[in-house]
Amino acid sequence: MPLYEHVFLARQDVSAQQVEQLVEQYKGLIEGAGGTVGKVETWGLRSLAYRIKKNRKAHYTLMNLDAPHAAVAEMERQMGLSEDVLRFMTFRVDELDEEPSAMMQKRDRDDRRGGGGRGDGPRGDRGDRGDRPGGSRPPRRAEGE
Repeated sequence: MPLYEHVFLARQDVSAQQVEQLVEQYKGLIEGAGGTVGKVETWGLRSLAYRIKKNRKAHYTLMNLDAPHAAVAEMERQMGLSEDVLRFMTFRVDELDEEPSAMMQKRDRDDRRGGGGRGDGPRGDRGDRGDRPGGSRPPRRAEGE
């Protein structure tokens, strides 16, 4: 059977639990048609690049599918009819990647870094720099001087 990666965006005002119900609904549809759903990643509520149907954010979800084309086409048809799904895209791939996707790897890297407060950047904590020579900024000139 062909292999697919499928990403869909759900409206910002649905809960995470409702997004999981959508995933289960579409998973049942694929499995009922003889396919299987591999990895499912929920990327969470993320900002959109532009407004879609008056939404500025959306719940992103990735699904790895091993299913016949007819099952994927039916799932896409039902997503098109659903008011909760803003956008979806399906890619046919040669092989499914079982490792975490780039989006999940980025999130793990951000979690390990510890937040992004002052002093954890590439230059490290510079400590107290004390008074700068010459006081503060030079005085501004008035116009016409």
